[in-house]
Amino acid sequence: MSKRVDGLVAIVTAGGQGLGEAIAKTLAAEGAKVVVADRNVEEGNRVVAEITATGNTAVMLEVDATNAASVQKMVDAAVAKFGPVDILVNGAGGFTKFTPIAETTEEDWDHVINLNLKSAFLCSRAVAKGMMEKKSGRIINITSGAGIMPNPFAPTYVPYAAGKAGMIGFTKALASELGPHKVTVNAVAPGTALTPRVRKVRDAASIEKIASQNPLRAIIEPQDCADAVLFLASKEARMITGEVLKVNAGNLM
Repeated sequence: MSKRVDGLVAIVTAGGQGLGEAIAKTLAAEGAKVVVADRNVEEGNRVVAEITATGNTAVMLEVDATNAASVQKMVDAAVAKFGPVDILVNGAGGFTKFTPIAETTEEDWDHVINLNLKSAFLCSRAVAKGMMEKKSGRIINITSGAGIMPNPFAPTYVPYAAGKAGMIGFTKALASELGPHKVTVNAVAPGTALTPRVRKVRDAASIEKIASQNPLRAIIEPQDCADAVLFLASKEARMITGEVLKVNAGNLM
């Protein structure tokens, strides 16, 4: 049985942790040559070691996804190692703390917007020309339900919501621009996912409370997000572009 992304070259930013780790491992298991791109070299190397231990192909490349020169260096190295990029997963993102708007500094705002939105722009720009030239490619942005509507469990993170909403607009505009070149651009919008970071900051009671308010009475696992990315990267999704696929146990319909 053929693998779903066999032989394709994939870059996953923030691939050394959380959702990015699950995505990198899933794409590799389905035949992709995966670039685990992350600022955390130690974690990135761990993920690569776990991928290669299963007989699959991956390499770690250090990157600051908010810095244009660092991004271009990473993409150039990926192409030199594996060949033209077929799949880009913009997984870099997040925020540092919950802060009311009156207490949010300009530095906090810039940091979160750059981490979530500027990173997607820089990485997409770096691979777009190559994808356009070969008339194929997949760009998949990891946004969030927070970019669609406020999260009742985390109401005080305006910069993060703004960045993730911006990613949705970016996804649609880029899909329109790159569509004539047979490049698809989509987004996955996870709800709260049980990543190691979430398990650290939320106790069992708060996790159960979130789960109890979802129609499926559950919280997604990183693998649920990875499976959605795999679908959008596969040939089955070749006629899907400009879409936001919500993966959240039904809490946002």
